[in-house]
Amino acid sequence: MGNSKVQHVFLVGAKSLGAYGGYETFINKLTEYHASNDSIKYHVACKANGDGSMDPLKTEGARIINDKEFEYHNAHCFRISIPESLGAAQAIYYDVKALKECCRIIKEEKIENPIVYIMACRIGPFMKKYYKKIHALGGKIYLNPDGHEWMRAKWSAPVRRYWKISEQIMVKYSDLLVCDSVTIENYIHKSYDKKGINKADPVTTFIAYGAETRKSTLSDDAPSFAEWLEEKKLKKNEYYLVVGRFIPENNYETMIREFMASKTTKDFAIITNANEKFLEELESKLHFKADSRIKFVGTVYDQELLMKIRENAYGYFHGHEVGGTNPSLLEALGSTKLNLLLDVGFNKEVANDSALYWSKETGSLASLIEKADELSTEEIDKLGAAAKNRIETAYSWDFICNRYLEIFSIEA
Repeated sequence: MGNSKVQHVFLVGAKSLGAYGGYETFINKLTEYHASNDSIKYHVACKANGDGSMDPLKTEGARIINDKEFEYHNAHCFRISIPESLGAAQAIYYDVKALKECCRIIKEEKIENPIVYIMACRIGPFMKKYYKKIHALGGKIYLNPDGHEWMRAKWSAPVRRYWKISEQIMVKYSDLLVCDSVTIENYIHKSYDKKGINKADPVTTFIAYGAETRKSTLSDDAPSFAEWLEEKKLKKNEYYLVVGRFIPENNYETMIREFMASKTTKDFAIITNANEKFLEELESKLHFKADSRIKFVGTVYDQELLMKIRENAYGYFHGHEVGGTNPSLLEALGSTKLNLLLDVGFNKEVANDSALYWSKETGSLASLIEKADELSTEEIDKLGAAAKNRIETAYSWDFICNRYLEIFSIEA
């Protein structure tokens, strides 16, 4: 493993290699696409327990090394146990413990010139210590700053302050910032260039997330899809769809209110992990249960079924306004022809002119829904082709994974 011709890259910050979220999907694809590349060796921190943890014994293709290590996609994966009693602080503990383990592996195996790639700005107070440690071991730190975590409505004011300070420190103690949207990259330079927070301007590059434009392996009349439609009382091409985390900044309240105000005869299928407290708040404000078109349909973990559901939606709503390039938006553009997006920089940057846009102003989305209902098949097909083309040219996994080889200084 000490072979200097192999670039060792340590990945810290995702829960696992899988389809739990943006970082997990990204690591899964990155290791999959580079599994047969002898010039690179990935080392991936994975949660051993708790929310989003990965059980290698139940993961097809995983090769068990011992109770703390396994191989997957030719990547060396090491498991980190966390005290679940820590609550929200779990993520900070997890990242710090993972960095400590990275340093141990680098030192013990005499790995030359390692790159430690940290995802999200959770561990600012510990960053200087590990920056010095990893540099002393001949390594470099790359950081994906994620997207405005300190702005998320789910956090209390003190937690938001922590996120912002943590971001400042982590930007300072990183050798390269990999921004997954141009909007985030611009924000980093606007916030941290020449302000004395950093001794030198942050060095950044832009690499987005990826997506696929292939069709689902399920046919349109596949039993699992037909059963799902029947169970949820939905019909092909007769529902609008949203897929995403059930949090305020994804603008569920606006989307539901506006849908209820529209005259559409179609349904609104909401695929999410419905938070009961937030659901009750929305019901008390909107009384959406009285509108039979609004359907909370639970979660769908079968990726082929989810792709089929996207393909057969009449249109897709995207209300995210915080974060960088959002994986659920890329997936929608790759699968759904008609996309109605909240008009913010992140979303426009990704979709360009392949989607329709709405604002949070009263009546904006409701009138757009009614206009969308009147679009011809040709108009919808044209938008769908433009959306797929956008993914293929700028967001394909092949393109994204090759960009990572470039920043790791490895020939594709």
